[in-house]
Amino acid sequence: MEHAPFPPDLLQLQADWHRTYAALAAPHPLHPTALRRRLQILSGRLLWHPYWSGPAGTPAARVELRRRARTLEPLP
Repeated sequence: MEHAPFPPDLLQLQADWHRTYAALAAPHPLHPTALRRRLQILSGRLLWHPYWSGPAGTPAARVELRRRARTLEPLP
């Protein structure tokens, strides 16, 4: 299924979410409370992004966004 192109800010939000989640999932993360807070903020911004209010806001589009955002991240 082809999706409308994702706005750059939405892709960046998802990439930031992945990066923050990875930092929190690391053994003995530095500042875990701040990371959890940041993850909550990013989750809210992702959830309420205007892109999802249009016809493209399907569950499959959310999966595709996560997949594309992961490809932006360099592998460790």
